Amino acid sequence: MNINSIVWNVNPELFSLGPLHVRWYGLLWAIGIWLALFVVQKLYKHEKLPEAWIDKLFMYTVIGTILGARLGHCFFYEWKPLAEPVTFLGMTFTYGNYYITHPWELLYIWHGGLASHGGAIGIAIALYLFNKNVSHKGFVWGLDRLVIGAALTAASIRLGNLMNSEIYGSVTDLPWGFIFIRDGQTLPMHPTQIYEMIYCLVAFAVAWWMYWKKEAYKQTGLILGVFLIITFGSRILLEFIKLNQEAFESGMLLNMGQILSIPFVVWGIWLIYNSQKGIKA
Repeated sequence: MNINSIVWNVNPELFSLGPLHVRWYGLLWAIGIWLALFVVQKLYKHEKLPEAWIDKLFMYTVIGTILGARLGHCFFYEWKPLAEPVTFLGMTFTYGNYYITHPWELLYIWHGGLASHGGAIGIAIALYLFNKNVSHKGFVWGLDRLVIGAALTAASIRLGNLMNSEIYGSVTDLPWGFIFIRDGQTLPMHPTQIYEMIYCLVAFAVAWWMYWKKEAYKQTGLILGVFLIITFGSRILLEFIKLNQEAFESGMLLNMGQILSIPFVVWGIWLIYNSQKGIKA
């Protein structure tokens, strides 16, 4: 065993009661959602907004996050090489998606497979509907507040990835490298789940400080823009040391996670620019 590494062999299952199996990942998802709700409640109370909005926001965002994360994974990452190329409308396809022929399994979230970018898109759609049907304050207005709590949710989910021994980085000789025994590894790897937890917590701290100390919520889009740049900008950089999630990513200049992160960073820059110019986002 390498004395300059950490052997990681944590059981992803917390406990079981008969047919009921409780996993760390599911528990940490629930804790993350509760933390986000707690934070947003505090912000809404500070601004003297209707308490009834909280319950409705919770319903919209939980459904949007889970559905978005699941559908995002299935659409972005589940492309596999076909046994034989298929020609359709004059085009030849060498990759296919399992869910094209099994669409009913898209909602089988207990089978695993959730993507953070899909979750982000799901949250955006949920906030659009929440604004349209409930708050009427503005789409970006809602996200300015929600992302402060969502940063804690994201950190909690990354801890869940660590407990699952999944989504880690390449081999490293740094003293904090993790040997993920349960995933068949014998060499220390970058614990990128922890790195991602750190940038999520940094995003939370910065957004929290901006809200309470600088009253940045009065400049629509500023908090959201900074959050997007910190989280997705960090994601782009970290992907260079993460192992590809799917085989089709090998040989790509940028992997799927990086490609999906670029629009969020661009949006963040645009939001900050507009907030400084007083342009309504």
